Amino acid sequence: MKISVDDQELFTLTETQKQVIKNDIKSDEFEDDIKRRLEYVIMHRYKQGLTKMKRDWEPILSERVAQMPLESEAFVNLVTSQQDYKDKYDRETKTVQVEE
Repeated sequence: MKISVDDQELFTLTETQKQVIKNDIKSDEFEDDIKRRLEYVIMHRYKQGLTKMKRDWEPILSERVAQMPLESEAFVNLVTSQQDYKDKYDRETKTVQVEE
C-alpha cells in the first residue's frame, strides 16, 4: 500500500507491516481502516490549527472587520489575506528589520 499526497509518495507499507496490522484488523477492512486512520490524523491536525488560528486572529480581526465570518473557509481566507499574516515558517525565519 502506497501513501501519497499531491502525487508525491510519502511511504509504502511493506507486506510484513500489512501482515502485522492485519493481525488486529480484518483483511477485508484493512484498506478502509487505514484510510479512516489517515483521515483522522490529518483532520485532527486541521481542527487544532483552525482553533489556534481563531484564538490568535479573532481579537485582531474584531478591530478590523464589522462581522466575523462564521464559515471556516471564509475565516481562513480573511486571515491569510491580512497584510500582516505570516505562516509559521515566516514567523520563525523572518527577522524584523529595525528602522534606523
